[in-house]
Amino acid sequence: MIDATHDPEASSWVASANGHPDFPIQNLPLGVLSYGTDSPRVVVAIGDMALDVGRLLSAGLLEGEAALAAQMASGQWLNALFAMGAGPRRALRTRLFALLSSKGRDRAPEDALKPIADGIVHLPAFIGDYTDFYAGIHHAMNVGKLFRPDNPLLPNYKHVPIGYHGRSSSVRPSGAPVVRPTGQRKSPDGDVPVFGPSQRLDYELELGVWIGPGNQLGSRIPIASAAAHIAGLSLLNDWSARDLQAWEYQPLGPFLAKSFITTVSPWVVTSEALAAYRLPQPPRPDGDPAPLPYLAGGEAYAIELDVLLETPAMRERKLAPHRLSRTEATNLYWTVEQLVAHHTVNGCNLQAGDLLGTGTISAPRADGYGSLLELTGGGKTALELPSGETRTFLQDGDTVIMRGRAHAPGRVSIGFGECRGTVAPSPPVS
Repeated sequence: MIDATHDPEASSWVASANGHPDFPIQNLPLGVLSYGTDSPRVVVAIGDMALDVGRLLSAGLLEGEAALAAQMASGQWLNALFAMGAGPRRALRTRLFALLSSKGRDRAPEDALKPIADGIVHLPAFIGDYTDFYAGIHHAMNVGKLFRPDNPLLPNYKHVPIGYHGRSSSVRPSGAPVVRPTGQRKSPDGDVPVFGPSQRLDYELELGVWIGPGNQLGSRIPIASAAAHIAGLSLLNDWSARDLQAWEYQPLGPFLAKSFITTVSPWVVTSEALAAYRLPQPPRPDGDPAPLPYLAGGEAYAIELDVLLETPAMRERKLAPHRLSRTEATNLYWTVEQLVAHHTVNGCNLQAGDLLGTGTISAPRADGYGSLLELTGGGKTALELPSGETRTFLQDGDTVIMRGRAHAPGRVSIGFGECRGTVAPSPPVS
């Protein structure tokens, strides 16, 4: 699957693409933008610009599978294109690369390009269902130690990918405000719960997995073909109200502590673009059980992930956002293919545009923890920021920024754009 579109020497006649930290010509991620009063349109990011795919089709610059793919991407969602699978996506990618390459015989019309910054980002697909997994073992260990110091991992963790059914209606693209949730919470020494805004608002650093072709109800996706059902990846912030979660999660798991919002980066970095950044899944530690046969397979991604925090005081003083942690996607215990195979092993049907979250991706060291719950030891140790402020959990006005870059020796790094959200105060309770 590695071809000329991954050539590290390739450049684009779109000047901002050359050396761009996220969107060089080797990436070409898919998204949905609107400008002014126009309807949302499927676009491809190239440097600081967005290329209108439909404009290429109307100009007669696409043929065959590439034209068919563009026709399926002519609305405001990518679901129909995702459902077609890798072949049409690859054909479209190849043609887009040729039209944007500095060595291409044909060129995309310049009026098909608009600055990304002038547009409004939308969700890339209509999300019929959203499932969040718990595949980051270091996060699971760190959280487990807070509640079960002598036995942090439950017995099933290393045998089965753990997940829960999330709320698809509250998934929003990067930049949407994060309204502080209100609900019940109970302190460990309290006799009864109290009602009010969450006091322990947190983020969770994850990857979002966009489903391509689905499966019929009652059928399964084998692990060997799971990769063909993955359209691409985004960044994902699984915002969490830790105090609401602690009170409500037994016996059925997260509910109001998670469902108030989930933020995704608006660009889908396709499986075709990521082909150059796949690598073998790191071996399990000695003594860990081997996956059952239906889960035996899958690869990892060489993706570096950062979390940054910007407070209102930092913005006022024009201080740069402060990096809280850096980790790698190779810290996932379960591969993305394993998540897909397990999700469908009981006959559950996935559909094009469905979204999976990987679970929080933490490194084994403290500077790579993917949540404040871990960084502060459950709120016991405050973080010191360059502005002189401290944080245990998020305050109103705080902005969380997530970034990711796929990297490999001899390859141009490609990025995901930002996944950001700013905390807004909880509305008054009437």
